[in-house]
Amino acid sequence: MTTFKDLGLPLPIVRELQRQGITEAFPIQEAAIPDALAGRDVLGRGPTGSGKTFTFGLPMLTRLAESGASRPGHPRALVLSPTRELASQIRERLEDPAAALGLRVLDVVGGVNVSRNIRSLAAPVDLLVATPGRAQDLLDQGKLHFDEVAVTAIDEADQMADMGFLPQVRRLMDRTPKTGQRLLFSATLDGDVQKLVSRYMHDPITHSTAPAQASVDTMSHYRLLVGNRDSRSDIVLQIGAREGKTIMFMRTKHGVDRQVKKLRRVGVNAAGLHGDKGQSTRTNALAGFADGSVPVLVATDIAARGIDINDVSLVVHLDPPAEHKAYLHRAGRTARAGSTGTVVTLVMDEQRKEVADLMRKAGVDAREVKVTADSDVLAKITGAQNPTGTPLTLPGQQQKSQSQSPQRQNRRGGPAPRGRNGRAGRTGGNSNRRRRSS
Repeated sequence: MTTFKDLGLPLPIVRELQRQGITEAFPIQEAAIPDALAGRDVLGRGPTGSGKTFTFGLPMLTRLAESGASRPGHPRALVLSPTRELASQIRERLEDPAAALGLRVLDVVGGVNVSRNIRSLAAPVDLLVATPGRAQDLLDQGKLHFDEVAVTAIDEADQMADMGFLPQVRRLMDRTPKTGQRLLFSATLDGDVQKLVSRYMHDPITHSTAPAQASVDTMSHYRLLVGNRDSRSDIVLQIGAREGKTIMFMRTKHGVDRQVKKLRRVGVNAAGLHGDKGQSTRTNALAGFADGSVPVLVATDIAARGIDINDVSLVVHLDPPAEHKAYLHRAGRTARAGSTGTVVTLVMDEQRKEVADLMRKAGVDAREVKVTADSDVLAKITGAQNPTGTPLTLPGQQQKSQSQSPQRQNRRGGPAPRGRNGRAGRTGGNSNRRRRSS
């Protein structure tokens, strides 16, 4: 067993990790932390959940503690993250070890009022975690400067490439000193990611863990043949009512919102997650899912990577992913840290060939099973059961209905409002027409 003390990290960090019950280093940490501490540029290859945050974050904090002090708006270390959720998670993981060394960590992300970020940058920040768009915005406003960044980490670089962020990443990297240390972590190190490596890294050393894959012994895969769209809708409601944490993946933001409404209408406490949600909504959805108060998370692929939530026992591909790598990342939300998990893909008749090709490319052997909403085999595989049928309001919905004006209430069933001449106004008639057509 290799401990964090063995890796040469400062005692305050080691003690803080021990306080959290963390003593043994993961393989990627054991391999890469000594090189990062020595000032080497490091390429880390491995899936989400392999311990990458501490692998780059703890050496960064160690270096900061050993040299100088930070000025307001001039961080000395930078972590670039593709999503707000991952940025927040990185900041949360590094906050306590940083505090043990007397250092401050801050995240700046889109979806938050930029003035709040500006106020936070008025005090010295040692390590800044940022999404590319918000970092560029603050640089353009002159509220943030990268001239003193001594070490930069890029996390989930292949996801940055998939999301089209690499041009922004290059602009940001060009603002950091050329002599700075670079740490880059990614599930894959090819294509556009390799161009990033060639442009910014100096004689990097590569450390790899197992690539993202869906063949772990504790993960079971199924293709559930659901027939048509109506049958699929009924099956989803039954699955949503199961016990335990469930992530349902869909391709579109509109699909996510619509599915959440359907689930809540039958009494399933579900929350949605996609890029158009406000930051507080996204944070609340993840917090509720993490503590179990919201057992179902319906999400686009924004939740497929970089989000580390324990005890997810079922992943449902309600919409099959667009490509096989997305399948592997989605599936990786379950069966984590030795726990068991099930991954099911709902397959309509016209999707059978598409999904079979996807599984072959992903290297997944998924048993094909025909199911209906009330079939025993569906319950056996997923834990599906009948929902309560008692509708749940969406957050904020009840307050809105209570605050409606008397005139608005009249439209919903009271007498139609009168015009100045005492006749029924046209508003009520229009409202009825809208209601019939909706």
